[in-house]
Amino acid sequence: MKRLIFIPLFFLIITVSYGQSQSGFGLIGGLNYNGNGNYFQSIESSAQHPDKNAGFHLGVFGKLGNRVYFKPSLVFTSTKSGYEDGDFKMQKLDLPAVVGIKVIGPLSAFAGPSFQYILDSDFDGISINNIENDFSVGFNFGIGLNIKKIGIDLKYERGFSKNEATFIGNNLGENTVSRLDTRPEQLILSLSLLL
Repeated sequence: MKRLIFIPLFFLIITVSYGQSQSGFGLIGGLNYNGNGNYFQSIESSAQHPDKNAGFHLGVFGKLGNRVYFKPSLVFTSTKSGYEDGDFKMQKLDLPAVVGIKVIGPLSAFAGPSFQYILDSDFDGISINNIENDFSVGFNFGIGLNIKKIGIDLKYERGFSKNEATFIGNNLGENTVSRLDTRPEQLILSLSLLL
């Protein structure tokens, strides 16, 4: 008897999932749980690992395909990482370009590169202009749930391109050269609306 209940439920899930199978474009936004790389206060110092903090993202996306699909997005992302000596804040444009496949019903899995362009960054209120590369590349993968025009994605992203910021700080009257790994490592929860 219990198995008979699951059969109509299974067909209902499959029917509802076809509503968002169309190609199109829409809006996307959500929360990031982020941490950047290690911070070195001077050449001799040991690494300070970041405290992860919440950030946000907001942008647009496109979707091409049905069972197998291509979904590029262009989003503004704001992140923050906490260190003993201060907070590192970064604003950037992200262009994740993922390929996904429907697994079962409304569930899908996806993966692909993420291209990042740093717009602004500061450490403890001091603007950092000396980042090795404003443009970097990362990788993300995750799972999605799509019901009609609404989508929810949970993905993990990691920056691949080595990218450090260097800046001069004042430590007890001495100028020190500090380094900070700006590569993100984050969990991203997104809500999307297909228009």
